[in-house]
Amino acid sequence: MDERDDRLAVVVDKPRAEAVIDDLERAGVYDADRSVREFDEGSVSLPVTAVPEAVDYREVVRQVGEPRLRDLADHLRERGWTDEEVELAPSSWAVLGTVVLVDIGDAPRPAELGEALLDLHGAADTVLARGPVTGAHREPDVTVLAGEGDTETVHREHGTTYAMDLAEVMFSPGNKAERARMGDEVSEGERVVDMFAGIGYFALPMARAGADVTAIERNPASFEFLLENVRRNGVTDRVQPYRADCRDVLRVAAEPPRTDEVGDADPAQVDSATDVRADRVVMGHYDASEPRSEDSRSPSDASHEYLDSALGALEPGGVVHMHEATPETLVPDRPVERLRAAAAERGRSVDVLETRRVKGYSEGVAHVVVDARVE
Repeated sequence: MDERDDRLAVVVDKPRAEAVIDDLERAGVYDADRSVREFDEGSVSLPVTAVPEAVDYREVVRQVGEPRLRDLADHLRERGWTDEEVELAPSSWAVLGTVVLVDIGDAPRPAELGEALLDLHGAADTVLARGPVTGAHREPDVTVLAGEGDTETVHREHGTTYAMDLAEVMFSPGNKAERARMGDEVSEGERVVDMFAGIGYFALPMARAGADVTAIERNPASFEFLLENVRRNGVTDRVQPYRADCRDVLRVAAEPPRTDEVGDADPAQVDSATDVRADRVVMGHYDASEPRSEDSRSPSDASHEYLDSALGALEPGGVVHMHEATPETLVPDRPVERLRAAAAERGRSVDVLETRRVKGYSEGVAHVVVDARVE
């Protein structure tokens, strides 16, 4: 078989498709101009530009038939969409394992949009429309647009595996680079606290890089997937999970315990964690920098409840990564001012290492991260 045949493809089991595509892309042989296609029951053919080396696949085949329609617009036009309707279609979406997650916005005919996305991504079997994430447990709202309707999936990125149910837990595709970056930031044996661990978004890459991570999550569904993902990634010896409110796990000794809000967490477990110390703290919740007092007029007028907990655990010279949803006009001043004010209340100083805009959060609001060393 000609190793440069422009119709070459490798056959893999469907659950492995996403991971193998990552491997093929790293090897420089994935052909993004052709479709992933069904091969037989339970497997797909992934288009390649050459027979890959050091990539695990079942067999090499030639794809036959017409070349794929190149983008979503082509698939929609084939379904009779006008140019005006195509303009309303989403320009981006995320493929998470076997699920396509999309914000449909003002797009007409959502069911047809879903079917077109399934045609475009042959390894996927379900398309979900993403709604808002709400509540203290950051619960998502999704609607099945097309396919089997299975909201459970296993997603792999940068070598980390995430099992999740997108109807139960949130997953932000736009944070992909930030998740990978956290794995690059830590050192072997470093003590890390992830205050809002979720299913392991940041905790897993850091643990895989050799850090010892205290991962705290109070959403019961997210916590169950956190435990599963710790096992899947082989880091059970480097992650200490707590199903609790992070303020209880990291509470300042002078503050009374708040075990009434821990839910079904073991109070003894929470009590045993009050002396957690960290070289690095990750605050991945957008609202974690909010002052406790809602009528505060300036950053120095109120206690910063989550920041108090983070700084109480952080060793001198440690690093905090503080995420915030900040109005564009207040970037980077507001999050930096809040961090400095909280540190000043504890007699500590802040050296801002970097302020980064991760992505847009909503209209006029940015998702930013402040990296800072606290002395």
